[in-house]
Amino acid sequence: LIPEQNLFSQKKRYEPLAEYIYKKTGIIIKLEILPSYGDIIDQFNTLGLDGAFFDSFTAAIAIKKLGLIPCARPEWVDGSSTYYGLIFVRIDSGIRNAADMKGKRFAFVDKATTAGWLLPIYYFKTYGIDHYRSFLKETYFAGTDEGAIYDVLEKKADIGAAKNTVFYRLAATDPRITDELTILAGSPQVPSNGLCFKSELDDSVKIEIKKTLLTMNLDEEGLEVLRHFGATRFIETEEKDYSPVFEYAAQIGLDLKGYDYKND
Repeated sequence: LIPEQNLFSQKKRYEPLAEYIYKKTGIIIKLEILPSYGDIIDQFNTLGLDGAFFDSFTAAIAIKKLGLIPCARPEWVDGSSTYYGLIFVRIDSGIRNAADMKGKRFAFVDKATTAGWLLPIYYFKTYGIDHYRSFLKETYFAGTDEGAIYDVLEKKADIGAAKNTVFYRLAATDPRITDELTILAGSPQVPSNGLCFKSELDDSVKIEIKKTLLTMNLDEEGLEVLRHFGATRFIETEEKDYSPVFEYAAQIGLDLKGYDYKND
């Protein structure tokens, strides 16, 4: 699992799903929550992982670099199965456009994220800012979408970027997020965190897990797990669904197969 939220929150959210798959198939699921987005690429083979829930950017890298096969992704309660990136500032910051960001502090999420890195780099390039580090006073990686949001809210950073799903999920319980932050830009829609398998995994295992995910909305126990997860069902996901990410990366000159996604 990628560190979309803190370790405790991620584990609490995904454990019922793993338990449900075990009950339905007898397949034991062991969860590994990695400390950074890029770690899921680095350690997929090292840790002997069979599958992972990738965000759209790490999925695109994994498909191109590791040959992974997309399986399924959640459809949320609002009917969406995608997310988009947001660039945001405090309402009282005085920042309203790219020019106003000069000399400010930017909180990225991770260099292996669509919302928390690819979007802001594309945003800067569209305004002719090729060397964002010299344009800004300081940049750093918050590590999670949640961290980037709260760093801007609490004035540790002037500007941040994160997923809309995390932004509005947090805002549902913390109204300061929508009361005190304003959104300056957004990215194209990309697939929500989806499960991908290594190609070598036994076909019968892939089929059983995929079937379980795609049909769990048809029984009450499955619906309860989905409610806990924040979704209404899982839908089939294919490589072509990541086309917006492939195109987005190409527009800023990124070769996903050779991309150095280490935070620096």
